[in-house]
Amino acid sequence: MISTILVDDEPRNNRILKNLLEEFCPQVAVAGEAESFESAISLIKTIQPDLVFLDIEMPFGNAFDLLDKLMPVHFQVIFVTAFDNYALKAFRYCALDYLLKPVDIDDLKTAVQKVLERVKEKNMDQKLDVFLKNIKGGKPVQQKIGLPTNDGLYFTSVENIIRCEASGSYTIIYLADKQKFVVSKSLKEYEDLLPEEEFCRIHHSHIVNLAFVKKYFKGRGGYIEMQDNTSIEVSTRKRDEFLSKFEQ
Repeated sequence: MISTILVDDEPRNNRILKNLLEEFCPQVAVAGEAESFESAISLIKTIQPDLVFLDIEMPFGNAFDLLDKLMPVHFQVIFVTAFDNYALKAFRYCALDYLLKPVDIDDLKTAVQKVLERVKEKNMDQKLDVFLKNIKGGKPVQQKIGLPTNDGLYFTSVENIIRCEASGSYTIIYLADKQKFVVSKSLKEYEDLLPEEEFCRIHHSHIVNLAFVKKYFKGRGGYIEMQDNTSIEVSTRKRDEFLSKFEQ
């Protein structure tokens, strides 16, 4: 069993979530509920839960302000939100879990299962630290992204990614510092995640950072040379989209 606290300024939302957890996630025991910024901080410090379900917007402060005051944290967090796509992308950058309101039962069960698998991990504090910097920062390309590794997450600036290459259901990420990571996410997931102004999928197997493209060679689809001297084919159907990125 893992202990959890529910934080939402609407008592009805806490009540609904508690009922869903009792019915569909019996591994989770609700140890307390908070309806304000101040009471949440006090309750978390007192109970020291394994997990907190945290609503984004609250009177007199939001979830990010609350986490700032609690850092470093030693509990898992699942955000419950109706937030915009920019914030959702920030969650995904840092491999943080979130639920959209109204809470879907299958999404809840999936999020809880993820927490159960990593409740003993020690990197939540690092995830949240990077997330809070991202959410308060500028455009996504200036932010950091967490790349899953065997022992946790490797955080790197998005602008440090040269290219992404599909390898079955995995993706190989090549960085400007010559490191590479094989991660258990599909290329499509990175296509959706990386900012489209800065990255382009030029082939079914390749996404490239436009800042690292050195030269384009004509052909049916053509091919490009990257600054790391890699040559990559441009598919015929992706050629016009790719070239349009460089139009003035």
